[in-house]
Amino acid sequence: MAAANQFFSIVAGVGAGTGRSVALKFSQTYPVVLLARNPDNYESIVQEIITSGGQAIGISTDVSSPQSVVSAFSEIQKQYPGKKLAAAIYNVGGKFIRKPFLELTLDDYQAGYQANGKGFFLFAQAVLPLLLDSVELSPHPPSLIVTGATASLRGSANMSSFASGKFALRATVQSLAREFGPKGVHVAHSIIDGVIDIPRTKEWAVNGGVPDGKLDANAIADSYWYLHTQPRSHFTQELDCRPYVEKF
Repeated sequence: MAAANQFFSIVAGVGAGTGRSVALKFSQTYPVVLLARNPDNYESIVQEIITSGGQAIGISTDVSSPQSVVSAFSEIQKQYPGKKLAAAIYNVGGKFIRKPFLELTLDDYQAGYQANGKGFFLFAQAVLPLLLDSVELSPHPPSLIVTGATASLRGSANMSSFASGKFALRATVQSLAREFGPKGVHVAHSIIDGVIDIPRTKEWAVNGGVPDGKLDANAIADSYWYLHTQPRSHFTQELDCRPYVEKF
């Protein structure tokens, strides 16, 4: 087992909520690479990590573009030569479309698959060889952790685009867990069933506005760290997380 400083982590899909909290959590142990299409989404988080004594870089990446993903991972190898990948977190939400089915265009319908299907396929193909290469030396089982949603389990009315993408994402994660778990890589899916408490949702009266009626992004990050640090004798394939008052 090698020291943690010989490893790094990747968080794809960062912003004010789960991505930021996960990046801050993992930066306490590993350098973190932040991937997002818009640099505005990661620049302040990179600075926050560096200010707190950690290491981080951000790379503008469209995960649904093969060329963009190849370019991002080429840059990662340049930035961290000799380091191995300890954990990869896929937190890309994708385009959210709520529209009656008969009003959807084909582009609308396929939009739900771009990030959750195609994007995850490209990301997973890039990170899994690196995670496999870390199995023998990583201080914790190399991990691929994926953020799902309520729509991962239930296709609600007017949500066929988003739900179809999330169903595809969950099914792919299950398949990868069964293929790569026996090889020592922990592949896990987390269903985030509820509204996350971030600045954009502050005024939303979710669950009647009761205290703790929204998900805490820092608690989600703690759960992801728990998944990453599980021993291989105790792999959780799926977490199901929601506020105590959320109906399900």
